[in-house]
Amino acid sequence: MPVQTVPHPLGLHRSLDPPGVLPQLARRLDATTEALENEIAVSVRALSIDSASFRQLRQAEQDTGESVRAQILRIVGERGKMQNPVTGSGGMLLGEVARIGPNHPDARRLSPGTPIASLVSLTLTPLRLEHVGEVHASTERVEARGTAILFARTLWARLPEDFPEPVALAVFDVAGAPATVARRARTGQTVLVIGTGKAGLLCLAAAREAVGPGGRVLAVDPSPAAAERARSLGFADHVASVDARDPVAMLTAIEAATRGGLADLVVNVANAGGTEAASVLCAKDDGAVLFFGMATSFSAAALGAEGLAKPTALWIGNGYVPGHDTTALGLLRRHPELRDAFAALCGSA
Repeated sequence: MPVQTVPHPLGLHRSLDPPGVLPQLARRLDATTEALENEIAVSVRALSIDSASFRQLRQAEQDTGESVRAQILRIVGERGKMQNPVTGSGGMLLGEVARIGPNHPDARRLSPGTPIASLVSLTLTPLRLEHVGEVHASTERVEARGTAILFARTLWARLPEDFPEPVALAVFDVAGAPATVARRARTGQTVLVIGTGKAGLLCLAAAREAVGPGGRVLAVDPSPAAAERARSLGFADHVASVDARDPVAMLTAIEAATRGGLADLVVNVANAGGTEAASVLCAKDDGAVLFFGMATSFSAAALGAEGLAKPTALWIGNGYVPGHDTTALGLLRRHPELRDAFAALCGSA
């Protein structure tokens, strides 16, 4: 079925099943590779799969024998987009502009061959893949060849010249989390970051800048190696190797670290489910929990807070904050040690 000749800026014309819904809600998109008058066609070189989805794909590989590469090809072939049917999440992409429609808002700013990264989820991005290459487990990056379509309202960013591509892609993928922490955290507060992967490290740096020398920054991660990496960067006053799926152990650790004061702001960027109760327990009653991990069950968070009689505010992390890409890159530029850590994680050291 061909796409409509009058393209909608939000991409409604690409939704096939059911037709006319927002692309993120559609089960299947039209991934025809021709860019319409207000679209951008991107020659895809790599996908950055979101952490929760990548974790699930690897587990499925162990359980069923179907490789991560084969699962991605199957999902994209069936759905016309990369939207993990289990987690509902996707990731983002990197490539070069192949064609830009004359009526696209950025038609005068972009030209074919410009390297860009998408700043919106693959769950709403029409995608056709010809090939999936190497899967980089440490960075959750997948080499790929194909074509993606960006709509008139789709966010994108030019690749910065002072960062290796894998580092820039990794930063863009999680940029909303540190940008939100920078906006929400206040001078003198105590901020707890759950999960010290790429998003967690950026959030620790953002929290440290936001709370200042009078505030406190705490971090937890079940991996001793990840906890040690976070500890070595020096942003956190206290780092513990604790599994947030154990709410009692978490509460005990954070009560000890805060002398019973708990956290004003808890930032959950864990890639595993079952961390909702611990997040709520470790926040002050008049504090807040910011859930950014795509493995979060928001019903579990809300019902858990009710069951624990906690009036704590629960916030859903929005992957888009105005200027989030420059905010996240700025953290790496101001903190060389953080940049080095990212480069090591991305294999670009």
